[in-house]
Amino acid sequence: MRKTWVVFMLLGIALSLSSGVAMAAEPTAGLDSQVKSMIAIAAGIGLGIAALGGALGQGRAIASALDGIGRNPGAAGKIITPMIIGLAMIESLVIYSLVVSLLLFFKL
Repeated sequence: MRKTWVVFMLLGIALSLSSGVAMAAEPTAGLDSQVKSMIAIAAGIGLGIAALGGALGQGRAIASALDGIGRNPGAAGKIITPMIIGLAMIESLVIYSLVVSLLLFFKL
């Protein structure tokens, strides 16, 4: 056990010392057109997948909440509030995806 710990420590030290060489490289002048097109495609596909997942999640959440209200109408007040909070959380994940997609797109 001690031998593997020493190996990992030495490996970590070697990696931390060699990272300076990688950071000292000259920055490229800009992105070529193929990379720009791939970034635009990735941003669009990522946003589409996030919107699809968010829509499916919200649909299932609302269906489950309405099913619970249908089974026990007296619990509607206790079901609606957590459902709204859950929908806001699901929507925030889609908004995060939008922000990441816009950051990627404006990097072009």
